[in-house]
Amino acid sequence: MFFLSASIPSPLRDKKYIGTADIIAIRDAVRALATVVISKSSLVWGGHPAITPLIRHVLERQDKPIANHVTLYQSAFFEQFFPEDNGSFERVVIVPREPTREDSLLAMRKRMFEDNDFQAGIFIGGMEGVEDEFTLFKEFHPKAKLIPVASTGAAAKFIYNEMIEKPDLRLADDYAYMALFRDLFKNDIN
Repeated sequence: MFFLSASIPSPLRDKKYIGTADIIAIRDAVRALATVVISKSSLVWGGHPAITPLIRHVLERQDKPIANHVTLYQSAFFEQFFPEDNGSFERVVIVPREPTREDSLLAMRKRMFEDNDFQAGIFIGGMEGVEDEFTLFKEFHPKAKLIPVASTGAAAKFIYNEMIEKPDLRLADDYAYMALFRDLFKNDIN
């Protein structure tokens, strides 16, 4: 089972993320990851509105029924902003809203990490939420592989650069994501 943390940085928020983000690489990496993982394993993510449509698209293009291979988590705090794409998934977990945005996101993230036994966490692009999820993921799943895809820039690049032991040097500059993920997970996907 694999966890995906990804988003496309907003130019209206912290400029440090958008300044290094490669939006095309983020989209390509998410599509490649979903293609490699969901055909043979499971993918779980917190429903960022820029990422969920990409995963829906990959799911629709599969030759065999694999809808039970994906699980989308959402916080009820954002219910008015849920994308229509949410209706495309059989497994959507809505976590009750908390008093604040931050508390609601934390509750959703903790629920994702408590509900699932992940073998790897993949971090693509993103902003502070991806960094927050990286920190929590390590706490809840200390033996899981950590895969920050630095070539997508933004938060993933910052995470990768801060890691003392790099998980794979290709994550810094390899844009052949389909081949990269197949190689990285060849022993993890049934």
